Amino acid sequence: MMKADGRTGGLAVCMVIAALAAVPPFRLSAQSEGSVVAALPGSTRSAALGGAGAALVGDAGAVFANPAGLAAVRHLSVEGSYERYLVGTAVSSAALALRLGRFTWGFGTQALDYGVEPEIVPDPATGGRTGIATGASFHPYDVLAVSSFVYRRGLVALGVSGKYDRQQFGSAPADAWAGDVGLAIAVFDLMALGVSVQDIGGDLGNGVHLPRRTRAGFTLNYVDPQGTLRLLTTVEGQWPSEGNAYVIAGLEGGAVTRAMGVLARVGYAGHSAATSASPWTAGASVELGGGRLHLDYAYRADDALGARHRLGLRWTT
Repeated sequence: MMKADGRTGGLAVCMVIAALAAVPPFRLSAQSEGSVVAALPGSTRSAALGGAGAALVGDAGAVFANPAGLAAVRHLSVEGSYERYLVGTAVSSAALALRLGRFTWGFGTQALDYGVEPEIVPDPATGGRTGIATGASFHPYDVLAVSSFVYRRGLVALGVSGKYDRQQFGSAPADAWAGDVGLAIAVFDLMALGVSVQDIGGDLGNGVHLPRRTRAGFTLNYVDPQGTLRLLTTVEGQWPSEGNAYVIAGLEGGAVTRAMGVLARVGYAGHSAATSASPWTAGASVELGGGRLHLDYAYRADDALGARHRLGLRWTT
């Protein structure tokens, strides 16, 4: 059976699905790792910094990289992002974190939506060279949901996450349960060390699993982030279960006043397998409300998918 938009659109969609599954733009691997969305950055800020996230603390988007990073949320953090992919596909994410004393709870979801296409079957009158519509539709997708619980004592925080991934590419969906564990040591707002192990478990069946990886990162603020000037670097190592270890580095800088501010970002992303994506990423933020509201943008060039633009919104209290 063939899913198509007219005679060629569905073939293009199927080719995109195959290409994204085989060569996701950030950490890629192979045949036995079966989720594209689980390997993508969970926030626009992370995407602009090359995909680093293990030591980016204090935002709700930490739920996708290191649950312990949620411990630095002061009260409440909410964020979301959206990115158009190739041939009508789209990536979106949303996250929420709430702190109650020594504990922080977080929730997030990511989705890779391939769009709705009419179902086409081979036409026997042409020997299968063309197709005919059945009247039914086909909606391939990859959706991930995660819930985290974090305990902080002093500078040290420990976090755990439960995850559920559901995919629909053919007639039968596949799903999997997995978990993350993380550690974060945040020294006020000056520096942070983060370590996480992601996608423990995650069996999608037929030997396919969510992409297991270990991450360790270090973030350093060179100036007081409560002041006007901002300058931050983050460096992260990732050890995927399949493929070679690699390094990600990011730089963020700008100025923020009580009224508004502007930050610029640049990142360099290594990889453990062949990829069509540029190793360089870039982005920016407009800060409003004294830095509580963040309007984020991330960019990455990709020879296969074209220029990728991601928009995001973060709000913290």
